Amino acid sequence: MMSLKKKRRVQVIALAAVALIVSSGLIGYAMRDGINFFRSPSQVMAEPPQPGEVFRIGGLVEEGTLVRGAGSEIRFSVTDGGATVPVVFSGVLPDLFEENQGMVGTGRYVDGVFQASEILAKHDETYMPKEVVDALKEQGVYQEPES
Repeated sequence: MMSLKKKRRVQVIALAAVALIVSSGLIGYAMRDGINFFRSPSQVMAEPPQPGEVFRIGGLVEEGTLVRGAGSEIRFSVTDGGATVPVVFSGVLPDLFEENQGMVGTGRYVDGVFQASEILAKHDETYMPKEVVDALKEQGVYQEPES
C-alpha cells in the first residue's frame, strides 16, 4: 500500500502530464491557420494544393504579364524558370513590386489561378526571400546579384 505522500506525488505528476498534453493540443489548434507552407510555381504545377488550402508562392514576376485591371485588380504571372502560375490580386501592391523582381504571395489556388490575399516584394535591389532563391537555384535560373 502506498503512503499518502507517494500517492500525492503520483497525482501531481499525472496532473502535470495531462496539463502538458492539453496545452500542447491547444497551441497546435490555435496555430493551424497561421502555418503557411511555401511552394514554388514548379511545385504547384506538379502537385496542385487542396482546394481552400492557404499557402505561400514565390518566384519572379514574369516580364510582360503585369496587367492592371479596372479598379484594384492586378493580374500577373509568377515563374521560377520551370513553370508559371497566373496570379490575381485585389489591393494595393508594394511600391517596389515590378516585373523581373522577386515576390512572395499568400493565398489560395483556385481553378488554375493563384488568388493572392497578400503580396510581398523585395525591399532593396539585392534582396530576395530565401525560399525564392532556393527555388530558383533548384531550377538552375538563379543569378547572383551584381555588387
